[in-house]
Amino acid sequence: MSIMSEFKEFAVKGSVVDLAVGVIIGGAFGKIVDSFVNDLIMPLLGKVTGGLDFGNYYFALNGQPAGLPLAEARKAGAVFAYGNFITVLIYFIILAFIIFLMIKQINRLKKESPAAPATPPPTPEDVLLLRQIRDSLKK
Repeated sequence: MSIMSEFKEFAVKGSVVDLAVGVIIGGAFGKIVDSFVNDLIMPLLGKVTGGLDFGNYYFALNGQPAGLPLAEARKAGAVFAYGNFITVLIYFIILAFIIFLMIKQINRLKKESPAAPATPPPTPEDVLLLRQIRDSLKK
């Protein structure tokens, strides 16, 4: 079997296609969660904490003056942007929680619909006749 035919067989297997679809949907889902965190959650957290913007929290490592926005401080040199890390951490926690809820629902749906046990087919006439012969021979 040539390498091209092996690759073709590998590439069109269902699991590879399913993985590709999952990666594409995951990327789109990540953008939704990113918008949810950055546009809805973080402004609310900022409001609750007195108008703080976590994205602009940093420690200057190159002597930048205090109070610069993060983008300007980065232009002036290296910064330790822990506020950005907090934002990404909250993003991860929300994403993990949403995936947990999705998996929980999928598992619940799997449990709710057990397959009904199949009724056995009726015993064929020849088997019944053979059983009668067997029983009569035992007597």
